[in-house]
Amino acid sequence: MEYPVLNVIATGERIRELRMQKGLKIDDIREFMGFESCQAIYKWQKGDSLPTVENLFALSRLFDTSIDEILVENEMEM
Repeated sequence: MEYPVLNVIATGERIRELRMQKGLKIDDIREFMGFESCQAIYKWQKGDSLPTVENLFALSRLFDTSIDEILVENEMEM
């Protein structure tokens, strides 16, 4: 069994996809999360960083999905 690794870029794309499915704007997420700016959300969507566990939990509630549905595992090349 291989050690699981997250695909940060694909996870960011997934966050963007879930946001759009819910009809939310980045500013809607900023407001929900209580952030002063949208910078962190842009970084998540670009794959520059991942949300903290607490922020993943909040996103899962906002998107009405599980944390596992937000995170994308890196597929290992065989």
